[in-house]
Amino acid sequence: MSKMEVKTSLLDNMIGVGDMVLIEPLSEDTFIENLKKRFDHNEIYTYIGSVVISMNPYKSLPIYTAEKVEEYRNRNFYELSPHIYALADEAYRSLRDQDKDQCILITGESGAGKTEASKFVMSYVAAVCGKGQEVNKVKEQLLQSNPVLEAFGNAKTVRNDNSSRFGKYMDIEFDFKGDPLGGVISNYLLEKSRVVKQPRGERNFHIFYQLLSGASDDTLKKLKLDRDFSKYNYLSLDSATVNGLDDAASFRTVRNAMQIVGFMEDEVQSVLELVAAVLKLGNIEFKPESRCNGFDESRIKDKNGELIVGFFSSQRLSYMSWQNSTILTDNSFEQFIINYCNEKLQQIFIELTLREEQEEYIREVIIYVADFIIVVILNPTTVYHNAENYFSGLLIHLSTILVYICPLHVFCCLTVYHSLLNVVYVVMAPPTAGFQFRASVGTLMKNLLTKNPNYIRCIKPNDKKAAHIFTDSLVCHQARYLGLMENVRVRRAGYAFRQPYEPCLERYKMLCKQTWPHWKGPAREGVEVLLKNLQVPAEEFAFGRSKIFIRNPRMLFFLEEKRRQCLEDLATLIQKIYRGWKCRTHFLLLKKSQVVVAAWYRRFAQQKKYQNIRSSALVVQSFIRGWKARKLLRELKHKKRCEEAVTTISAYWHGTQARRELKCLKEEARRKHAVAVIWAYWLGLKVRRDYRKFFRANAGKKIYDFTIQRIMQKYFMGLKKTMPSMSPVDKSWPARPYGFLDGMHQDLRRIFHLWRCKKYRSQFTEEKKATYEEKLAASELFKDKKALYPSSVGQPFKGDYVEITKNPKYQKLNSLVEDKVLLADVVSKINRANGKGAPRIFLLTKKSFVLADQKTGQVKASVPLLDLSSVSVSTQSDGFFALKLKEGSTSAAKGDFLLSSDRLIEIITKLHRIGAASADRNQINIDISDEFLVQFKQDKVCVKFIQGTPKNGNGVACKRKNNRLLEVSVPSP
Repeated sequence: MSKMEVKTSLLDNMIGVGDMVLIEPLSEDTFIENLKKRFDHNEIYTYIGSVVISMNPYKSLPIYTAEKVEEYRNRNFYELSPHIYALADEAYRSLRDQDKDQCILITGESGAGKTEASKFVMSYVAAVCGKGQEVNKVKEQLLQSNPVLEAFGNAKTVRNDNSSRFGKYMDIEFDFKGDPLGGVISNYLLEKSRVVKQPRGERNFHIFYQLLSGASDDTLKKLKLDRDFSKYNYLSLDSATVNGLDDAASFRTVRNAMQIVGFMEDEVQSVLELVAAVLKLGNIEFKPESRCNGFDESRIKDKNGELIVGFFSSQRLSYMSWQNSTILTDNSFEQFIINYCNEKLQQIFIELTLREEQEEYIREVIIYVADFIIVVILNPTTVYHNAENYFSGLLIHLSTILVYICPLHVFCCLTVYHSLLNVVYVVMAPPTAGFQFRASVGTLMKNLLTKNPNYIRCIKPNDKKAAHIFTDSLVCHQARYLGLMENVRVRRAGYAFRQPYEPCLERYKMLCKQTWPHWKGPAREGVEVLLKNLQVPAEEFAFGRSKIFIRNPRMLFFLEEKRRQCLEDLATLIQKIYRGWKCRTHFLLLKKSQVVVAAWYRRFAQQKKYQNIRSSALVVQSFIRGWKARKLLRELKHKKRCEEAVTTISAYWHGTQARRELKCLKEEARRKHAVAVIWAYWLGLKVRRDYRKFFRANAGKKIYDFTIQRIMQKYFMGLKKTMPSMSPVDKSWPARPYGFLDGMHQDLRRIFHLWRCKKYRSQFTEEKKATYEEKLAASELFKDKKALYPSSVGQPFKGDYVEITKNPKYQKLNSLVEDKVLLADVVSKINRANGKGAPRIFLLTKKSFVLADQKTGQVKASVPLLDLSSVSVSTQSDGFFALKLKEGSTSAAKGDFLLSSDRLIEIITKLHRIGAASADRNQINIDISDEFLVQFKQDKVCVKFIQGTPKNGNGVACKRKNNRLLEVSVPSP
């Protein structure tokens, strides 16, 4: 069935028969076949009236979801397909709405699924009852009681890995709203003998294995236990581990459940200590010994031979999940009384079923005569005296009686025959613990009789605990001792099917024209009309106050078949009407569409025609307007040409007149000009005659001055256009055009260069000016004197190369220097013994220079600049320089310093500038030579520089030749 499909009746879409009362024909074979058919289709629940048969599927099925809970919530019992939720909902609603105490009785063989069925009932009740903090707490406690009970009362048997070895009776109290308030759990017949002995292939109770597997090492140490199962006599080793059971995880679940239920931590510890004590008691052995005085005594030892030295110390909804009954060849006494209690429960089941049938018939005023099966449990003490009279009295009212006597313990058997009865009487032992058990069972039976019963009969399909396997003989055996066939016969002895009038009329009203589609009168009259119209014999049904009773299932199936045929006819009619409606609707839609299309087409055609007419009219209008415009244009052009012809003729005429007048004026002007020219020439001749002697004396000098002025003007204009760039290093200059301008040309070049340098210098900052001044001083000191100088020109003088103010490694060293550090660099101090260098930090201030260790920053030497006399360097490209101290000064005690640095030019330049800028000390001399003396303490050593090829391809190499000579090899340029 799809997720969206919902059954509206038990009879819809049935797989087999959902209610065994309706099976036809009724026999044991058809009963088992119906169960098998439904089991093969994962339909594990089947009804016998209000009784639910539950088959253990041995697999998970998707029928216990929250959606299923909502589907069965507040629904009629027979409204949906058989399910355990339907019975739980019926019991809960009867409790809540009718104020009737309810009892759900779950029975079946070991492995049939009783424990799981009880969990499903509890989970459903917890899901549908009210919400709230207190309610949720109570529900959680009730649900968490199951793991605790299973740990202490369940064990692995040959037929079930989680077999309940006790009977459980849970009494849950509800308030008037249907919310749980609390519960009481009673247990019956705990199989105590399992603690000390288990059959082969079975285990002791789960708690022993869970404790040893899941407890922490500290807990086991406190309890003096070991994880090895083999060390305890009470734990069977052949079935210690079970596939699918995680004892360690189960122990954590049990501990958590005990806290939720309400156990205090000390109570939990006490329970665990008791479990540990039971395990240790199993290892106790009594060893007989004889004393010297002739008396006997016994010594107590454990399994390992160690001496034991201490002693170990409102409304109620109830459901009954009884201990697993087991059919074995040889039963123990405990198993025997378990089977006895199951027979008692079977008796109350049949008794309450008969009572329920009888009460319903009386309530509905139905007169009936039926054969029933009565199960009677006699008190064995009255068997010999009262049995025959008792059954003789019963025969007055019943046509068939089956008497089954279930004793507590068998010592001998006595068979007594009656004319209509086959009775087996069993003699019992004197009053023992069995009689005490009988009293508790009697109390239980009385308690169950005070409540409205609901039954779940659990059946296991096979002994292999596997899914999809249905063993007919095993299921048939369980159905027999559960009395399922007898239950069906009881329900069918009177009327097999009953249903309220309203749903019956609603379901079958289409079978009669008078009741279809709506019946106006009471529902009972409608059912009477319906059955009369169908000509159903009167003996096949009976009318109650609120229900219709049908005697034979064949009659129900006849109604169902008629309904099915009628539904097919109705479906055909509906299809016909629907198809006619669909065709008419389609036709009307086509017609409407045709009208719409025709209207749109006519509109389109008219619009197209109008557009064609409009475009034609526009074309005709345009042609007419064009013809008129061209005609007007021709007229205007003719008129314009006429006007232009007149203008042209007039212009030509005026032009001829103007040219004639101009010609006359020109003639007159020429005549006047000729007179003026002649007059001018005459005046010029006259002036020249008068001033000729003055002109000849001054004309040469004026012409010379004028010529020179023009040449200078041309020279300066050309120089303006060919002026070189503003860069001071640009040495280009325009060539001189004339030789007499050579001096002025060079002066202008020099003046321009000075002006250009001044403009360039004006852009410098103070720091940059100082740098260039240092570069200028370096040039004056080393240019053409030191081979290393050219390579230093392009390198800027940074001063601080080790970042002494930022580097945390040299913070202490920086704090020791009082003045501002002008230069900080790493140099090599040359050792006079072997000529090798050691790295040192060289710091230069205005007053002194300092040498410190590079790694530690410790000051090795601090020399005031007043004690420095001179500096010696070579002419080669090496970085060696000697700082010579004044004789007699305090710093000269250790001798001069021979150092090496790649920044020699910058170091010596700064030293020289500091000496030159200071007024209180003499200027430091710079000695540039390839051979100079260095004072090392008391000895003077000559440092000699030679050109050669150092070993291993290295640069400058220093080597000690003798006590008085250090030789420095410098690579050839």
